[in-house]
Amino acid sequence: MLNLSIGARYGLALLLGLAIFTRPAAACTGITLKPKDGSIIYGRTLEFGADLLSNVVIIPRGFAYTGTTPDGTPGLKWKSKYASVGANAFGLPVLLDGHNEKGLACGLFYFPGYARYQSISQEDLPQTIAPWELGAYILGTCSTIEETTQAIRSVKVANTVLPQMNMVPPAHYIFTDATGQAIAVEYVGGELKIHENKLGVFTNAPTFDWHVTNLSNYLNLDPLGKTSITLGQQQVNSLGMGSGMLGLPGDFTPPSRFVRAVAFSKTALPVETSREGVLQLFHLLNQFDIPKGSARSLENGEEVADYTLWTSGNDLTNKRFYFRTFENSEIRMVDLMKGPLDGKEMVVFSMKGDQKIEELTAPDQKVSKVSPAIAPVKTIQITETTRRQRIFRRPANLIAP
Repeated sequence: MLNLSIGARYGLALLLGLAIFTRPAAACTGITLKPKDGSIIYGRTLEFGADLLSNVVIIPRGFAYTGTTPDGTPGLKWKSKYASVGANAFGLPVLLDGHNEKGLACGLFYFPGYARYQSISQEDLPQTIAPWELGAYILGTCSTIEETTQAIRSVKVANTVLPQMNMVPPAHYIFTDATGQAIAVEYVGGELKIHENKLGVFTNAPTFDWHVTNLSNYLNLDPLGKTSITLGQQQVNSLGMGSGMLGLPGDFTPPSRFVRAVAFSKTALPVETSREGVLQLFHLLNQFDIPKGSARSLENGEEVADYTLWTSGNDLTNKRFYFRTFENSEIRMVDLMKGPLDGKEMVVFSMKGDQKIEELTAPDQKVSKVSPAIAPVKTIQITETTRRQRIFRRPANLIAP
């Protein structure tokens, strides 16, 4: 493969992107789970106002890159030390979301109104990459958050125009390694900001530290609700489950989604295995799925409807990438360690496909004509309060460690 810039190598894909692209809104949400077996499960939703033509790709060891710069001059040159898997966009050998063979994951999230990358001098060009190339660089060369932090500080990320968007894509990033350690990476006002991400949660604007501070407005949230309170001489009873989460914001704005993501991921009952963790991840991310038409905005005088293009899950322990799409809610998986880890070309797995609906009354379906024996059912009486206490044992405040 010629050692050209990513933009030059994939010019046809860029032109195709230009033909269909409208400036999008974006409403992505990411969470992290830690099953009891010690595995780390990170995943996210990907919302946009236009199809990004994503596929799942394996980028092998030895894949050659040349960074894209604002004036087209060749930037940083590197080869992938580690193979990686994840979802790309527009046929490019970059990952919007994915992980490498060492269990290091990267998620690129839209960051409008805040992202401004570094100023680049002529001397900086050999160390320069474009915003959409940062994930590919880190996953190809790093194995831990410590290495990631050092590598990010060694490169320059420039204000480079992505042809599909006809603009500099505003992005910020979450990196998570196989130990569960995570950081948020942002370029604000031309300066690099690296935040420790103890929550493993990520959304969009404003800045990550603002979202963490905003959690102080929700200290009252608790999975254990109150059954009743007494106001003067009046007793007020709960109307049912969920009173502990009263006040949880339910809209699609990034601050509200961040609070909900923390609430759901940190109060979810721990599961035993990585497989259960993946299934739990997709259940939790159901809370952030946006159907077409529910979230709209005006972009350059045109109405844009944000929707969930796809949802992904990364098992950072077993190196498996899971996904489902707007058209197909079946969970599909690519096992990185069963793929070609060495080579010069990326391997592509299509994300296309319509949802299958299985008819249980079809002629080829076997139907049992024997009713199972029905065991006697012992009737017990248990109060709502007792049932909750048995599950949670103690009140678990949302922000408590």
